[in-house]
Amino acid sequence: MQPPIGPRPAVLITGASGGIGRAISLAFGAIGWYVGVHYAQNESAAKATLEQVVSAGGVGEIYQADIRDASSVQRMIDRFSSQVPGPMALICNAGIGQRHLLVRHSEDLWADVVATNLTGTFHCLRAMAPPMLARGGGAMIVIGSHTGFHGATGQSAYATSKAGLIGLMKTAALEWGPQNIRVNLLLPGWQKTDLTEGIFPEGSGWPDHALRRSPSIDEVAGTIVRLAQLKDISGQVWNCDSRHL
Repeated sequence: MQPPIGPRPAVLITGASGGIGRAISLAFGAIGWYVGVHYAQNESAAKATLEQVVSAGGVGEIYQADIRDASSVQRMIDRFSSQVPGPMALICNAGIGQRHLLVRHSEDLWADVVATNLTGTFHCLRAMAPPMLARGGGAMIVIGSHTGFHGATGQSAYATSKAGLIGLMKTAALEWGPQNIRVNLLLPGWQKTDLTEGIFPEGSGWPDHALRRSPSIDEVAGTIVRLAQLKDISGQVWNCDSRHL
C-alpha cells in the first residue's frame, strides 16, 4: 500500500495481526484512518488484517518490530511517522500471557512476559512521544487487563505486567499532558483470542459480571476509536465490561 495523501489521521496498533488488535484496526479503517498494522512474527496474518482494513474503507501498511527491543521499536516508529503527515494515535495492544503457578514459574518466562507486556509498551510510548510532540500532541491508548487490578491464579507475570502499565500510563499522562499528548488505559474484558484459549468462561461462567456476559469486541473497538478522538481526557482507566475494579 502507498502512504496516504494529505493529513489523514493515522494510527499505529501493536499486536494487530489478530484478535483484539485486528478488531481495533478494522474499526479505525471503517472511519477512513491510515492504519499501521504491527506484527512481531506472523506477517501473513498482518497482511490479512490490512486487507480487511482496506475493504472496510481505510488505508495502511504493515510494520514489523520486536517490541522487546528498543531499537526495533524505534525503527518502526521512525518509518511510521515519516509516512504519515497528519495527526497520529498509538494503540499499545501487543502482549503475551502465561499459565503457571507462582512456585513453578521459570525466570525466563517471567522475564519474557514482563519484557513484552510492560517494557515493550514503555519502548513504544517513549519512541512515539517525540513525533507526537512535534505535531502538537496526539493520543496513546494502552490495553490493560482486569487482572492487573485483582490478580489471577496462574497468571503472576501477566498480572504484574498489566499492573505496571497503570503506573506507566499515569506517569506518561502527567509528563506529556502539557504538550497535548493524551494517554489512557482501557480494559477490554474477556475476549476470545489466542491469549484466552482454554480459559475463556463459557455458559454461565460470568458471576462477577453485572451483565452476566463479556463485552462485545465491536463495542470495545468502537470505544477505543472514540477515546482516541477525545481531546480533553487523559490519565484515565476505561473499563469496558460490567465488573467492578
